[in-house]
This record gives sequence, C-alpha cells and structure tokens, in this order.
Amino acid sequence: MPKVSVIPAKQVQVINGIKDKKKKRVCAYCRVSTDTDEQLTSYEAQVTYYESYIRGKPEYEFAGIFADEGITGTNTKHRTEFKRMIDEALAGKFDMIITKSISRFARNTLDCLKYVRLLRDKGIGVYFEKENIDTLDSKGEVLLTILSSLAQDESRNISENSRWGIVRRFQQGKVRVNHKRFLGYDKDENGELIIDEEQAKIVRRIYKEYLEGKGIRAIGKDLERDNILTGAGGRKWHDSTIQKILRNEKYSGDALLQKTITTDFLTHKRVKNKGEVQQYYVEDSHPAIISKEMFRMVQEEIKRRASLIGYSEKTKSRYTNKYAFSGRIVCGNCGSKFRRKRWGPGEKYKKYVWLCANHIDNGLKACSMKAVSEEKLKAAFVRSINKIIENKEAFIKTMMENISRVSESKEDRSELKIINESLEELKEQMMNLVRLNVRSSLDNQIYDEEYERLEEEIKQLKEKKAGFDNTELIKKEGIQEVKEIERILRDRQDIIKDFDRELFMQIVDKVKVISLVEVEFIYKSGVVVKEIL
Repeated sequence: MPKVSVIPAKQVQVINGIKDKKKKRVCAYCRVSTDTDEQLTSYEAQVTYYESYIRGKPEYEFAGIFADEGITGTNTKHRTEFKRMIDEALAGKFDMIITKSISRFARNTLDCLKYVRLLRDKGIGVYFEKENIDTLDSKGEVLLTILSSLAQDESRNISENSRWGIVRRFQQGKVRVNHKRFLGYDKDENGELIIDEEQAKIVRRIYKEYLEGKGIRAIGKDLERDNILTGAGGRKWHDSTIQKILRNEKYSGDALLQKTITTDFLTHKRVKNKGEVQQYYVEDSHPAIISKEMFRMVQEEIKRRASLIGYSEKTKSRYTNKYAFSGRIVCGNCGSKFRRKRWGPGEKYKKYVWLCANHIDNGLKACSMKAVSEEKLKAAFVRSINKIIENKEAFIKTMMENISRVSESKEDRSELKIINESLEELKEQMMNLVRLNVRSSLDNQIYDEEYERLEEEIKQLKEKKAGFDNTELIKKEGIQEVKEIERILRDRQDIIKDFDRELFMQIVDKVKVISLVEVEFIYKSGVVVKEIL
C-alpha cells in the first residue's frame, strides 16, 4: 500500500507573501437596517460590544469601528462607512474585520462575495461571528456562498413583507407624504398634513396663471423675478417643477397611491407604475389648497395645449400663452388650427388677423378659408356670452337636462349588465374546461382550441366593457364641467362690455370658423352658439 503524507494548508497571508505580524490589527463593522429608536439602541450596543471585545484580546490591536445606521443592507451603494472601511483595508491599515453576521455585512450574495474575495486577495480576513466563518479559512468560501444566499432570501422576504405593509396602508387610504419638499404643506404634531398658507398662495398663483393662459416658462420667470423660492428652497424654477405642481392631485385634497413600484429588491430601483400593479385613489385624504374643479380644468388645459397640432406635421403649432385664441380657433374647411398674423403697413394701419395654418403653409389650393379679424372675433364672443348671461337659467337647465338624459340611459345599464353576466359565464366555462382536462386528460388539440375560443370571447367582452367604463368617466367629467360653468355664470350678474380673456378661456373649448362672416363658439358644456362677424 502506498504511503500517504498530509501537507498542512497554509494561511492566505503566507501564500501571498505577507509577513505575519505579532498582533493583528482588527476593526469591526456594525449596521442596523432602520432608524427606529429600538434599532439605534441595538446599533449603539454593537459598537460598544465590539470595541470591548477587540481591546480584550491580547493578540488583537484595536483599529477602529465602522458603523452605518439606518441604512438597508441589500446593496452597498449608500453605505458610506462600509465604503470607507474597504478603502482603508485595501490601503493596508488593518488585517481583519469582525462583524456580527453575513446579513449585517451584506444581504446581497454578489456584493458579499465580491468584497470578501477582494479583501482576501490582500490577506485581509472577515470574521462572521454568528456563523463562525473566517474567510481566510479554506472552508470559508463554500460556507459563505451558501449562507450569503440564505441572507439574500431573507432580504427578499423582508422586502416583500415591507411591501405588503405599504399596500395594506394604501388599501386603508392611509397617505404618507414627505412634506419637506412639498410646496404648500407642512405636518402637525400627529404627522397629519396641514396647509402652509404662505406657500399655498404660490400654488394657487401657479394654477390661476396657467388657466389664464400663461405658459410654464413664463410662470417660472415671474416667480424668479419676485424672488419666490421652490418647495426645496431653490431660486430656480425649472419647467419640470411647475409641471409636477400642476399635475399633482394632492393639491386638490386627493392622493393617488403607488405611482411608482420597486422592480428590484436588491438595487431598490423604482419605475413609474404603468398598470403593472394596482393603484389606489384616496379622495379627501387631506386639506385641499385648490378646488377639484380647478384641478380638473388644469388637467384639461394641459391636454389641450399638448394637442395643438395643425393640418399636418409641417403645420404643427407650438403653444403660446400670449393670445387668448391660441390653439382654440379651428378651420371649418380642413380642421387645421389658426395662426395669428399682423396685417397693414406701419403702426397706423396695422391690425391682427387669424388665418388657417394649412392655408399659410400650403397655399390657396390646400385651403381657401379667408383670414378673420381678431377684433371681430372678440366682439362676436361678447355678443355670444351676453346671450347666455341674459338667459342663463334656461341655458343651465338645458345643460343639466342633457347630462341627466345621457347619465340615465337604461339601455347602457342593461347592456353592461348583460356583458358582466356573459363574462362570469365564460369564466365558469373556462374553469370547467380546465377541471375536465385535469380529470379526463382531453385531446391536446381539442383542449387548446376550446380554451383559445373562450379566451378570445372574454377578451372581446372586456374590451367592450372598458368602452362602457370610459363612457361613465366621460359622463362624470361632463357633470363636473357643467357645474363649473353653472358656478361661473351665476357669479355673473351683468352682461360684459369688453372682451374678457379669463372668462373666454374658462368656458370656451374652441371657435370654429365657418366662413369669412360666420363662426361657432363651442362651449365646454358642448353647447354651440353661432355668431355673425
């Protein structure tokens, strides 16, 4: 029998040619995951324990404590003390790191192994006290890989549990908002949102000026001119800052929850929720700075400005806030938007007219519509709105009757009921088919064909149902629109003498030019009033 001799394993330091020191320079790394009082107590206890532990070992030389508090361990991206420790280790300032457990060091397998191997190559060990693993030991790598994977699973479970708690709060309508950069709001001693009246004035000003026709850039410049600070305390009002304020439903007292979702529990990357998971809309969750009607009007104005397109891509119109008629005048011939033009030589004879963009860009053959005078358009609106003001009770009654008639359509409700019943029936058929296949093992082709047929029918019915849901939403918005117009008209006791830009923008959807002498004012309620120029 051959003779076998065992050659003892060498330490990594010896293999790498690093001289053995009399005393090991040892540091400790501590971390807690959240910033609650209990966890911070745990953090302080860890720091005290490891300093005493290292100083109490005669073979160790205390090299310091590195500690991160209130920071998650799923990645090392934001752990400043951890990064500093690694940098100092690679610079040769100590020989060993002691930490409580793998999950304290990192809950990401890749991060954990990456740093352990990086340190080991420099002859620096990491000792995980709970698992009793020394990374300079020959068995350390295998055990570390297994236990790091378990730590990563633990982190995934914690992430899922946290998300479940957040979703439960959403379902209960509990709104959590970071108020520090939230212009117009503060929090009281109970953590509830309260209005900061000084900042609220800025929010109301932004909404009001936008509805009056100002562009986002012009609003921002005026705020900067008046030395008004943003919610974050900055002097520069970026377009995106004002856009977010105008689109934020929280200013109307409501809250849309789960706007973003976390796609990776390790990197904590968040993306916009485009329907991947449920959202929750909480009405009247906190005090409102602006009315729901004003918020709705702003959202419609945002859409209107975004849709300012002329006859073709070549005649696309850029929104301008200078003129009340911008984007609102359309050609009765070709459907293009109108543009403002100056006519007449010199200041004495100048006048402004509105002309079809298709006619301007492509000539008379493309569109024969003539120019219309701006002053005549303004005078026509004054006559049109005065007719409504003088007969506002009849006008309001007609609007409400039209909305009520549409809302109370029995045919729609009956058809929607049939769709819902058919969907339930098809779903039951699909479940029965699946059960039958499990019990009797149907022919694959027959099963697939029948399943696909049911699936297609369900898809078609769902699309049809979505159309009804959209109709209901339009009806609801229509009612709100009529109520807003009713409020505006009831506030007007006397007829107007001059063109009122604010009133025009509040209640007119568009102006359709029929000919050189005739236009139609299409009000936001859907009512059309013809006028002669």
